[in-house]
Formats: sequence, C-alpha cells, structure tokens
Amino acid sequence: MASHLRLHLAAPPPPALRHHHQHLPRLRLPRPPRLPLLGIPSPAASSSLRHRVVSPALVRARVGGADAEDSDGEGDGDAGGAGGLVGEDAAVFRLADQRVASWAYFAGILSVVLYGLNVLWIDPATGVGTGFLDAVAAVSDSPEVVLLLLTLIFALVHSGMASLRETGEKIIGERAYRVLFAGISLPLALSTIVYFINHRYGGVQLWDVKGVSGVHELVWLSNFISFLFLYPSTFNLLEVAAVDKPKLHMWETGIMRITRHPQFVGQVIWCLAHTLWIGNSVAVAASVGLIGHHAFGVWNGDRRLASRYGEAFDVLKKRTSVVPFAAIVDGRQKLPEDYYKEFIRLPYITIVALTLGAYFAHPLMQAASYRLPW
Repeated sequence: MASHLRLHLAAPPPPALRHHHQHLPRLRLPRPPRLPLLGIPSPAASSSLRHRVVSPALVRARVGGADAEDSDGEGDGDAGGAGGLVGEDAAVFRLADQRVASWAYFAGILSVVLYGLNVLWIDPATGVGTGFLDAVAAVSDSPEVVLLLLTLIFALVHSGMASLRETGEKIIGERAYRVLFAGISLPLALSTIVYFINHRYGGVQLWDVKGVSGVHELVWLSNFISFLFLYPSTFNLLEVAAVDKPKLHMWETGIMRITRHPQFVGQVIWCLAHTLWIGNSVAVAASVGLIGHHAFGVWNGDRRLASRYGEAFDVLKKRTSVVPFAAIVDGRQKLPEDYYKEFIRLPYITIVALTLGAYFAHPLMQAASYRLPW
C-alpha cells in the first residue's frame, strides 16, 4: 500500500528498577484491547463475516492516523491521494519483480489457446463455431435480432460465471476456474465481434455523417480514448492467463480515480462513436446490447467488491464515481499533485501502443472476418 503509517499497540513499560540485585516481580502484561474498527470478528461472530476483508491501509487510516476519516465518512485533505489508499495501486509494473519463466509460460499458454480456438471453434472444417452461429441465426432473419441474441448469450455466460467465481474457485481452484471462464467466454466474444464486423452495414440506414467535416477525427479520437478506459482494468496479464493465481482486485489509482468502472465508460464511448459513424440499425442494436451488459456489470462488480472487501470498498465507493470526474468535481476524490505519474507506467503505455496498432490493423481484421461464413 502507498500509506506508510504504522499502528503501534505497545504494552505499558515495566516499573523502574530500584536496585540491580532486587528480584523483580513477575509482570503480567495486559491483553491488547479488541479493535472493532479492524473488522476482526470474535470467535462467536457471525459466519457471514468470514469473507469480508478490510484492507490494511484502511486499518491504518481508521486508527488515529493522519489519514483518518471524518465523522461524515469524508476523508481529510489527502484521503483520496496516495497516502490514504484503501485499494490497490493500479498498473504497477516493476521489471525486477518479473520472472522470465512466467512470461515464457504466458507465451506458451497464449499460443496453445489461440491454436485451440482456431481448431475447436473458428475453422469451419473442425470447429463448432459455424454451427453455433447458424443455430442462433436460424432464430431470425434480422441481423439486429441475431446480434442482440449473441450479445445476450455472451453476457449471461460472462456475468454469470463472474458471479459464481467465488464458489467455483472453492471447488476447482483459482487457476482452473480462470481457464474455464476464459475457455467459454472467449469463443462467444469472438463470434459476436465477427458477426458485427460482417453485418455492420446491414439493417436500416438511419443517418450518414461520414462526409461531414471533422466527424472522422471525432470518431477516431473517441475510439482512442475509449480503449484507454476499456482495458486498464486488466492490469496483470499473468493472472489473466492463470500463470499467477487470479485475484479479485480493488484498484484505486490511475484511471480509477476518474471513474470506478472504466470498462463501462469505455464501452459507452466506443458504442457512441461507432454508432455515429455507421449510422444504421445494426450499430444501434450492438450499442444497446453492449451498454446494457456493461451497465449490469457496474452493479454486479460493486456487489462482488462489497462482498469481498466489505468496509474498505464502502470507503472507496464514497470517494469515487461511476460518472467520469464526478467525484473529482464535487471534492470527494483528492488528486495527488503528481497524479500524472500514475499513468506513466508500462501497462498504460502498452495499451496506447496496442490501440494504435489495432487502428492500423483494421483492414487485416476485417479481411479475416470476411473469410468466415458468420
């Protein structure tokens, strides 16, 4: 944690020595008092508290430190800065902490996943992806309906498995559940994306602003910004690939100071930009489905964090917002003076590079999608 306050629970000093030959009485040190603010239940406490975790930073903040909260729940001047964090410092990447073997495993796992995805799902000769798309498309001739159905299927699986994560990890373990989660979600996400690319100019044309001056630049800039919001919530690729043990993180710095749910904000920006540019009913259907899914994710994400982190998340929630910059404007989020340094980190730089690369790779992505009969 960024805070370096220390909690001192020192027992009272022993009485002064009268004479160095005098025998000292046996001292009985008093037992330290129970601290209810630490969230440590007594043995008879309710079992419902077993999974509520309070951050060590919250402990330091709540026990008389300089960052202690005011009685109304608002922090003092630096409560939202680096000195009063209750969540994790996001996008921290230290080269000294990296292991070559871990990244070698990551590269190997990624290669195996991509190969398996192609053989088992993408390739029409061997995979079941085409059959899945045909089954969904048989429901309706409308590309809007099919796209909404694909989005709904993905949302149910993705959000459902995320909600069952705690139970699933207890049964099969964190790494195995991550592999299962990715193995099911990834093919469904790919199918939805490819179907959208192949049918994005179908449906009913509602408007056409491609020839309007400045619109292309506005759409490009909006898409670039959307990716800065969309993917920083995945800061640890080794956990995504289950090389490191996956954890449910409660990030607090960087983009999280602007909005507690950057994926939702990024998805809204992406949808609005693409809908403006394409201007038809298929784009509207895609936007409705994606924004609806991520709106549910806002509620579900907060619910899971509250269940996992308890009082620490309550503190974080009070000084962050879903609407970008809202907590900063109304004074609940106090930005540190060197806030910009929270973005000068390798994960953010990597996202910028990948976003620019994805833009220039659009023709290749579209050509690959057109090869599939989806």
